[in-house]
Amino acid sequence: MSEFFLHSFNTLGHGLVGYIIPFLFVLTIVVFFHELGHFLVARWAGVKVLTFSLGFGPELVGFNDRHGTRWKISAIPLGGYVKFFGDESEASTPASAESLAGMTEEERAGSFHHKKVGARAAIVAAGPIANFILAIVIFTCLFTFFGKPSTTARVDKIEASSAAERAGFQVGDIVTAIDGKKIGSFSDMQRSVSVRAGDTLTFTVKRGDSTLQLKGTPELREVKDPFGNTQRLGILGITRATSPGEVTTEKVDPASALWLGIKETWSRCRCSMAATFCSTRLKCSGGALCRKNPRNTGSESG
Repeated sequence: MSEFFLHSFNTLGHGLVGYIIPFLFVLTIVVFFHELGHFLVARWAGVKVLTFSLGFGPELVGFNDRHGTRWKISAIPLGGYVKFFGDESEASTPASAESLAGMTEEERAGSFHHKKVGARAAIVAAGPIANFILAIVIFTCLFTFFGKPSTTARVDKIEASSAAERAGFQVGDIVTAIDGKKIGSFSDMQRSVSVRAGDTLTFTVKRGDSTLQLKGTPELREVKDPFGNTQRLGILGITRATSPGEVTTEKVDPASALWLGIKETWSRCRCSMAATFCSTRLKCSGGALCRKNPRNTGSESG
């Protein structure tokens, strides 16, 4: 799905602009909610907020609210910041020791650096938490209004000398479970395989009228995501050719959509954590759970 939208933007934008504009648009939304998390919790904790900026550098447009906070859009749209009372810079570097020590009791009450550790930790954590909530809301809306798309985990092509070939997979096999966990779609299989490079997995496979067990070990490979970033993912070496009529969309109620949104967000987070803490085994970014066959945009590989 991400490749489809990127291709559409690229066509409309005639090349590079088709990537830059959507990137900056999405980045601005993410940054706004991230900084809004810091801002709201800081206000709740009694910290005076001096500036809420989208972007860096010279101010383009802005206004002051009734609490004295300067809301502004700056010239370089590559991030943003919230500046608290007691900060020396946009990076929340504390003012000099002399300046902090010389504050009155009233000023200390609104200073970020005079708050207790718990309040400061909550303010710092509020930004990432706001992004998690935003991701859950976005996924929930997508599942609510568009349903849950899926394709069966069918094997349509096997790479030579791949983990799938060594495991004994055959064209036409349908994976129904991995390590006893039900697999409902090709995407489910990709999620399981991509974060289990080097682990021996037990695949329950439907082959014709028979059900059998195959053992395979996903290989760690470097692949590129739609943005050109190199990732290291667990890959079996099987491809699912997908035609429009084979993609099924399951309608879900809002409660189920919320649960699916939480699960999808967790899948993205799990990949990010794997990249951070298990780099010797797997590196992946932003939850990229599958890769398209570069020679066939209507196929998925795992």
